[in-house]
Amino acid sequence: MCSSRKILWSLLLLSVLEVGLGVASIVLGAVGISAVRGEHKPQQGDASPFLVCGMCGVLCARKRTGLIMILFSACCICGLIGGILNFQFVRALSKKPSSMHSVHLAAMTLACLGISSCTLSTWLTCRLASSEQQRMFLEREHSLHHSHEMTDKVAHVKRKKSF
Repeated sequence: MCSSRKILWSLLLLSVLEVGLGVASIVLGAVGISAVRGEHKPQQGDASPFLVCGMCGVLCARKRTGLIMILFSACCICGLIGGILNFQFVRALSKKPSSMHSVHLAAMTLACLGISSCTLSTWLTCRLASSEQQRMFLEREHSLHHSHEMTDKVAHVKRKKSF
């Protein structure tokens, strides 16, 4: 079983990768838009949900609260859906005869990498949430056990004083 620290580092690494994919996707979209400006209306899927997803992942790795983990999971799922849609739109565009075949291929590759990283990030977030829940349960168990010990000690001291 992975430790919480390994999960956090893996999540942070994937989040940085997603930020990079998001920036690369935006740059590739800008290149695609500037290349087709004179020919026809820009249609390439240049929106990148991976940038927002990666930033939420970095936040989740730093602050492991339940709300942030839920936000990050939701962003990953939206990034997954957005990546699939982006891939489908670019795939449909790449079937048309165009001089931008290499740009379309790069956009589809980025979308596939983003989809994979969002899927892994969602899974890691679930593992992290499970690990945090277990840690909190053990802390509560220890706290309850400690309070029972203190109650027993106080009762024992009171019994000694009454004799």
